[in-house]
Amino acid sequence: MKAIQFGAGNIGRGFIGAVLAQAGYRVVFADVVADLLDQINNRKQYTVHVTDTESRDIVITDIRAVHSGSEAAVAEIADADLITTAVGLRILKFVAPAIAKGLAARMAAGEEKPLNIIACENGLKATSQLKELTFALLSPDVAAWAEKHVGWPDAAVDRIVPPVRCEVPLDVAVEEYFEWDVERSAFVGAIPAIAGMTPVDNLEAYVERKLFTLNTGHATAAYIGKMKGLGTIGESIADPAVFPVVKAVMQQSGEGLVRKFGFDHDAHFAYIEKILKRFSNPYLKDDVDRVGREPLRKLAPNDRLILPMLTARGFGLPYDKLLLAIGAALHFDNPADPQSVEMLAAIAAEGVAATVVKYTGLAADDPVVAEIEAAYKAVEAL
Repeated sequence: MKAIQFGAGNIGRGFIGAVLAQAGYRVVFADVVADLLDQINNRKQYTVHVTDTESRDIVITDIRAVHSGSEAAVAEIADADLITTAVGLRILKFVAPAIAKGLAARMAAGEEKPLNIIACENGLKATSQLKELTFALLSPDVAAWAEKHVGWPDAAVDRIVPPVRCEVPLDVAVEEYFEWDVERSAFVGAIPAIAGMTPVDNLEAYVERKLFTLNTGHATAAYIGKMKGLGTIGESIADPAVFPVVKAVMQQSGEGLVRKFGFDHDAHFAYIEKILKRFSNPYLKDDVDRVGREPLRKLAPNDRLILPMLTARGFGLPYDKLLLAIGAALHFDNPADPQSVEMLAAIAAEGVAATVVKYTGLAADDPVVAEIEAAYKAVEAL
């Protein structure tokens, strides 16, 4: 069995690629970084260092790499059994052309075996987005063929993989915990038996549970920690002024999730406590600048800050701490992050309210815009 993993970065190697390799797949990494491709092809293995209360090493072998925009990538797709991605939502549009060419090559070769494509990204319906981008590039006959032979299951993924420097550059450090939930009904053919991948029926609930609990809390810890001059998520969680806010933000988001999806309240709040413990893992030194990067994406209408706030508000629940998280995001100052530079320039030129309307999808006359503006000032006092 062969899997193509688009994205050979830390998540691609430390999470998805490792899970697939352990399930018996020959993993072909597709990326654009020449040095990374050379390292994979020369070493043909790397080690995943599980760094937690109980640490262990997992050696991943039988790997190779191709440039994701090359004809070699298209040829690999032509007979692959599975395609996965871990590149970031914004990069999916650059992955789609290779997949489109690969699907055309499969059809031309008369390939009949099913192919399933799973975008393992932090975002809602990432695979559906990739499918739309890919189908826009297909001819009508290839599109008709793909509808019968290719599955596009959406997924929810969860594993903290910080950019820890290892002695061997290809090696990667990860936490022990991970989840990979995949939409059962969207597979074509038999669902692959992959230890660690869980087919589920109500994927939306799993996606939002993860995105609006782990990612919401993670972002909050990063943004408030950054404002206080802290360097890592662990330092933020250990700060007595930051931790209560992060926990309250996750609980307010959680109350909305419980109402929306009918989660068991006690079970979900136990899930929150588990995530808070993961944030404090002393072996994972996760920089606030990394976690907080691309603040405009994180302030998008369907992402980890605005949607949980709107969900809580929609059920008549408290959302004041979620407003503080949004206010802290608007303060994120990292000159090396283009979105941070753009956001702060917009605030300086147009003001907080206009910037909120510009990037969050909220209407100018929505009263919550003024509430966010007030939270922007209030968070400075933490």
